[in-house]
Amino acid sequence: MDQGPEVQYVVVHGYRRAFRIQGSGPALLLLHGLACDSSTWASVIPELSKHFTVIAPDLLGHGESDKPDADYSLGGYANGMRDLMTILGIDKATVVGHSFGGGVAMQFAYQFPERTERVVLVSTGGLGRDVTPMIRFLTVPGSGLVLRAATFRPWRPLVARTLDALSHLPIGATRDLGEVSRIYVSLSDPATRTAVQRVTRHVLDWRGQFVTMTDRSYLARLMPVLVVWGRDDLAIPSRHAELAPTQVQDVHVLEDAGHFPHKNHPAEFCRLVVEFVAENAPASYHRGRWRALLRRGDQFELTSVPPVVAAVDAAAETHVS
Repeated sequence: MDQGPEVQYVVVHGYRRAFRIQGSGPALLLLHGLACDSSTWASVIPELSKHFTVIAPDLLGHGESDKPDADYSLGGYANGMRDLMTILGIDKATVVGHSFGGGVAMQFAYQFPERTERVVLVSTGGLGRDVTPMIRFLTVPGSGLVLRAATFRPWRPLVARTLDALSHLPIGATRDLGEVSRIYVSLSDPATRTAVQRVTRHVLDWRGQFVTMTDRSYLARLMPVLVVWGRDDLAIPSRHAELAPTQVQDVHVLEDAGHFPHKNHPAEFCRLVVEFVAENAPASYHRGRWRALLRRGDQFELTSVPPVVAAVDAAAETHVS
């Protein structure tokens, strides 16, 4: 299977970060999900790179990036993506996040609205509590020992091949098992296993997700948001798409697709992203409008910036200059 463009490396804060980059034009930052890596985007990078400069990193603790004893919080990941963009000379980007990567994308837009042009959420976490028991299990004490035994070398190849074979059956419930097989193999590495468990404990427990962006969803009024989901998603239910953080919802739930709609329907996914970018001007960060929205929440009107706020901003900018 084509893994996409060659992996490159850069050191940020002493840790090696792996990433793939291809194409030219406006920047498109692709963030993978939990226990995956940048190769999950391999089927869409060639087409997207015809329109964009595509950057697909391996998040810290994943893939070929380092797996240190470090910060695996959403905020930490958002900071890491800002630093990677800065090193690569990229000022702003449309941020695309799948599953856990969707949570990172939302956090990035929240922390760095001035560097976020648009957000694309793909079968994203962070919109509700529900998540598959398989992921919740990672937060249970002793789960590391169970995973270690489950991925033990003698039976690891057999389990991986079985999962991969099942993914080719014409059954919707098994379509994602090819990706599950890759995740299963990656979790045989102790450093990866530890990093993934630390990630999960930052955002969920045995009852489900406890970190969501729903309390700040009104902030999406100032930024174009596209949501793509697979109808048959067994990891995070597609009904979470109804909670998408945007008033004029641009939501697409794809039929005959699971938790990886960009892999199930790569051509359709690319079309949706290309059209979304073409039809939605990049968000323009305005400090006064952002401040007013934070102060007034859902009551804020987008038609104009309150005169007092605009005056304060103008005075502050004059003072700075």
